[in-house]
Amino acid sequence: MTLRLGTRGSDLARAQAQTIATSLTAAGLPTELTIIRTSGDLAPAASFASIGPQGVFVREIEQAVLEGSIDLAVHSFKDLPTRSPAELVIAAVPVRVDAADVLVVNADALAEDRDALLPLSPGTRVGTASARRRVWLKHFRPDLEVEPLRGNVPTRIKRLKNGAHGAILLAAAGIERLRASSAVLEAPLAGLKVLRLDPRRFVPAPAQGALAVQCRRDRPDVMAALARLDDAPSRLAVEAERDVLARAEGGCEIAFGAYCSKVGDSFELVAMLERDGRVLTTTARGRDARALGELAWRSIMATA
Repeated sequence: MTLRLGTRGSDLARAQAQTIATSLTAAGLPTELTIIRTSGDLAPAASFASIGPQGVFVREIEQAVLEGSIDLAVHSFKDLPTRSPAELVIAAVPVRVDAADVLVVNADALAEDRDALLPLSPGTRVGTASARRRVWLKHFRPDLEVEPLRGNVPTRIKRLKNGAHGAILLAAAGIERLRASSAVLEAPLAGLKVLRLDPRRFVPAPAQGALAVQCRRDRPDVMAALARLDDAPSRLAVEAERDVLARAEGGCEIAFGAYCSKVGDSFELVAMLERDGRVLTTTARGRDARALGELAWRSIMATA
């Protein structure tokens, strides 16, 4: 049996899906990719919040799984709503890659203080389509000019090199996966600085850097095949982040970040939220990652 794996069609989505296909094929389960265009891909809006409700990048793919035209789907986990159709299950969360955001900068936009969180010259034009990134930028550096920027990763980098922006914000995971799968970023990134932002300060989107491999609950054969790809620490961290996101419930329009990591024999969850023009941050720690979402939410609401 050949498993039909559904994914979006961008270079990054294909690279993500191919890692899963390769792992399954190596385990004796041949897999073929099925490319599905989503309403989020087709929308021309400059910002994610303008495209539509949360889930615009996954809805058509989930429907294909429900209808049986594909056997499984690979999503960027951060694109998934906190609630999916009851007939579907996240059968695997593979090992997560770097969850941090990165600042990609033209050299002439760098500030002298390279140790600062955002080492950019005053007034630098920074491109991003994310409400979270826009709010965090203005919180840490009110002097920056934040401008809308959409498109796949190579397109955004091209606009940066063409001078439309002095810097752009991307997910470290996207760059890592594209570099690992092909040379598509070698020429675009030449001459640019790529600066990793501390995820405990510039808090990333919940589940950033993680993949969600989804199938129907009534396909035990597919679930069993995918179980071998699941990484328990990655799943626990992502579930903690998405638990506190579900409590915030704001979709693409809310500025919200969460980052859970293993610290010694415990977990640490940092959450960051804009509420009434204020940016609130809290940290919850404990051995049980499943309890951290509630702890973090109670803490952040106590300061609201």
